[in-house]
Amino acid sequence: MSTRAEKTAFAQRLQIALDQLVLKATPNPNVKTIKGATDLARQFNLRHHGAAGITVQAAHKWLKGQVIPTNDKIKTLAEWLGVGEYWLHYGPLPEAEALKAKLMPSLSTLKLVEEIEILPVYQRYLIEELVKQFDKHTSC
Repeated sequence: MSTRAEKTAFAQRLQIALDQLVLKATPNPNVKTIKGATDLARQFNLRHHGAAGITVQAAHKWLKGQVIPTNDKIKTLAEWLGVGEYWLHYGPLPEAEALKAKLMPSLSTLKLVEEIEILPVYQRYLIEELVKQFDKHTSC
């Protein structure tokens, strides 16, 4: 069960994400300001692919910090608003988790490493030298 402070903090992060969505898309006329619970419910329901959408009352409770949505709804909100699920639900990552997330290579990076590892030795050498050259130019 979430505390009142957690619910209030969620509502603040939700409002920040909603405001940022509009600011990021200012030149895009298709992105409208979310003016209240009705707009939030309507826009959310257009994007949520779960069993059921939400009511205006549910959106109102999110905005007022009375309820934190379920994980599937957090996921839809995070994808729509372009924020992390963890951040939206809980706030910033704890320092150790943030460091771990920063150090964890992405899936595309791991795939690239696998592709490089299967190359012949001389081709791996060429890639290594190329990376070193880029590194020299970026540190200037």
